[in-house]
Amino acid sequence: MSVSPRGKVHSQWGGDDSEAPILHVDMDSFFASVEVLQNPALRGLPVIVGGIGVRGVVTAATYEARAFGVRAGMPIGRARALCPAAVLLPGRHDLYGTYSKQVMEVLHSVTPLVEPISIDEAFLDVSGARRQFGSPVEVGGLIRTRIREEVGLPASVGIAATKSVAKIASAHAKPDGRLLIPKDRTLDFLHPLPIGALWGVGKRTGEVLRVRGIDTVGQLANVPIRDLAQWIGNASAQHLNALAWGVDDRAVSTREREKSISTERTFEVNVTSPEVLKAFILRAAHDCARRLRKMGLLAWTVTVKVRDQKFNTTARSKTLLAPTDVGREIAQVATSLIEMRSLPSGGVRLAGVGVSSLVGGDGGVPTLLDEDPRPRVAELAMDAAQERFGAGAVMPASLLPGKK
Repeated sequence: MSVSPRGKVHSQWGGDDSEAPILHVDMDSFFASVEVLQNPALRGLPVIVGGIGVRGVVTAATYEARAFGVRAGMPIGRARALCPAAVLLPGRHDLYGTYSKQVMEVLHSVTPLVEPISIDEAFLDVSGARRQFGSPVEVGGLIRTRIREEVGLPASVGIAATKSVAKIASAHAKPDGRLLIPKDRTLDFLHPLPIGALWGVGKRTGEVLRVRGIDTVGQLANVPIRDLAQWIGNASAQHLNALAWGVDDRAVSTREREKSISTERTFEVNVTSPEVLKAFILRAAHDCARRLRKMGLLAWTVTVKVRDQKFNTTARSKTLLAPTDVGREIAQVATSLIEMRSLPSGGVRLAGVGVSSLVGGDGGVPTLLDEDPRPRVAELAMDAAQERFGAGAVMPASLLPGKK
């Protein structure tokens, strides 16, 4: 049985956590919860955090706002229509980063095996914490209590034998709860769930499966691999089939996530042509995007750097409405930043494009509902071609030899 501090029973799948050492800790409505903590007058009110502009999207909402149907990734205009009385606040990523650091410090005080996957969630392997802190269920309760007391924020914890099941369990523990899925009850828990619950089934994959009558994880598990591969590709088919059967061999990794990715170049001759500079910016943006996709990351912020002949360096940045790993989008923003100033009189000695504020691309991040998926599909095809035939095999048409 898993019980929240308020006494609410979330579910009962058994109490044997002897083979369930993996925890997924997920902060509840993190950005919105931080805003409420900063301003207690907001407590109990529908609060929405997100972009204020015409194309702004919701990045977080309190449960009072969610009761009206407001969800992360929803256009702000739609959220306002659903909940006219909501308090709308712009995001403050520096502030959220400060609180994220405090949460991660609590987690690292319990075990060194912590894998942050975004600003507000992390996996833990607590196999080695039993002697000091108790069983995984006890550790999960301790973590929630300490985050509440030391940071002031609510957190939900999923406990399971694998990372994928622990992540799903934490979603079912919300809000402010804890849920254990014993190893021998994994399939009982997984198979009735909708296919969208699986880590890796996004909107497009879900549509492909649903039109073929595959609505639950159990149905997906029983689709022949050959058929599944024809629908979504062999690699995805193998991956999703394993997850549907509760198989996930991925260990909790303590490798520190990249904080930023950049591509820059010092030119042999100072660049005085805007077209030449923009061509480099385009190439650098696509290189950054390719590396993001390879690491399974998305970037919130794009930065361009320019150094003139006197070694004076300037940099400009822009935070996006939603994080991305698409080179076309990064290039558009970087080019607009370059165009905000004229080229130095003596030309550009060095230029660079960087992306930062990186988050995992596994889910839980906002997207623009009018986003065109085709550029990313094309860039994934470019990745595959370059992996097989070399870096120069495929590139944006404007970078082909003979183009200015």
